[in-house]
Amino acid sequence: MITYVLKTLWRHRTRTLLTVSGAAVAMFVFCFVGSVQEGLNRLTTGEDADRSLIVFQENRFCPTSSRLPEDYADKIKEISGVRDVMPIQVWTNNCRASLDIIVFNGADPEQIRISRPIEIIEGSWDAFESQRDAAIVGKNVAQRRGLDAGDQFSIGEISVKVAGVFESSVPSEENLIYTSLAFLQYTRGLDAAGLVTQHEVTLAEGADPERVASEIDAKLRTGAVATKTRRKGAFQASTLSDLVDLIGFAHWLGYACVGLVLSLVATTTVMSVQDRMKEYAVLQTIGVRPVRTMRLVLAESTLLCIVGGVGGTLLALALLWGGGFAIGAEGATIAFRPSIGLALSGIWISCFVGIVAGLAPAVQAATVPIVSALRQA
Repeated sequence: MITYVLKTLWRHRTRTLLTVSGAAVAMFVFCFVGSVQEGLNRLTTGEDADRSLIVFQENRFCPTSSRLPEDYADKIKEISGVRDVMPIQVWTNNCRASLDIIVFNGADPEQIRISRPIEIIEGSWDAFESQRDAAIVGKNVAQRRGLDAGDQFSIGEISVKVAGVFESSVPSEENLIYTSLAFLQYTRGLDAAGLVTQHEVTLAEGADPERVASEIDAKLRTGAVATKTRRKGAFQASTLSDLVDLIGFAHWLGYACVGLVLSLVATTTVMSVQDRMKEYAVLQTIGVRPVRTMRLVLAESTLLCIVGGVGGTLLALALLWGGGFAIGAEGATIAFRPSIGLALSGIWISCFVGIVAGLAPAVQAATVPIVSALRQA
């Protein structure tokens, strides 16, 4: 009786359209909130987050305030369990939370090639290595700023030539701009000759991260600047602590959106059943059994939720895919990226909410007293 269900919904098309659009908006917000949570999880968990260490100046937060001697790298390499050390100079246009944060990472180009899962999709790597003021730009930054290979990009005291645009299997990488270490160190106004923001330590197989971190801090305690070494995931979580709390609150916003869809569809279905009590009485009179009546009502509510929820989910995924959105603070960025898991969650929740929202109205329609319903009508 799917034709009957579709005709019923079309007969009240204004109400149907409003319900579908409301469900679409709620699931759109749900998917956006979900993408932020997934981005945070990708940034703070995984093998790279657990098997790499960040050596940062003790009691410092914003990258511009951390100034470590570059030669600390030689001392760190002497510690057992350390496979490689990459000095990194970080510059950002805004240490506070921002949706358009620009983060420069200055490091040795060869180490960037080895340690980062990036692929040049426009321009060339040779141009990046051969020119001191050259930079490779993450795909999301290039999209937001309208940059192509060969363009000149300036912000604050920094002006670089875009040697290439890259994409990465790690979404947060696509919100970074990489330059050579020497370029950022000797840029006018930064005054960072011989200094770096942090040292990124790659651990050897089987090395204990906690032991290596404590040994690094102990070895450098007698140096010019005291350090605090943490796992990369823990360091980024600490850097984004304010955003972590905000994202945790947004988690409840996602549940609120699901509740909104449930309330909206349930209200619409109840109104539809109340308006058609005589119709359901007639259906029972001509032999439609109560279970079939329940299925008709459940089909209506589920169809409303699926059309609206799937529409909102697909719209959110398309916008996330093409928008290149990210939020960052203190040099760390969270990328908003669509995923198959997010799409499946949106579709599954839409189906579930549609069934739950239609249960009470379906029972009401199936148990309507035939005689009294006909008399009231």
